[in-house]
Amino acid sequence: MTNEEKQQLIRAKNKVRRIKLFYIHLTCYLIAVALLLYNLYIVAGPYKNNIISLNLSVIVAWTVFIIIHGLNVFKNKKLFKKSWEDRKTEEFLKDKEKETTFWE
Repeated sequence: MTNEEKQQLIRAKNKVRRIKLFYIHLTCYLIAVALLLYNLYIVAGPYKNNIISLNLSVIVAWTVFIIIHGLNVFKNKKLFKKSWEDRKTEEFLKDKEKETTFWE
């Protein structure tokens, strides 16, 4: 195994590790938000407004952090790749041909 192949392997393992950590973070976020929303539902008493504002602050802050984390992990990913665009263009061109031949 050459030095370049070793470097590629290390980069690939690091990338997989970062994606795995993001999914763990996302899972913890979803569980915590569900619990905080349930807490908003059941809260009562004299400190109700303080608890609600604290819970909402945590939800908003953690949402911002999870978005930033996701953008850092998937920053080079494109939602629609060039090959997808080319394939869809060809499909629409074929559909256009079918429509034209169908009515003639």
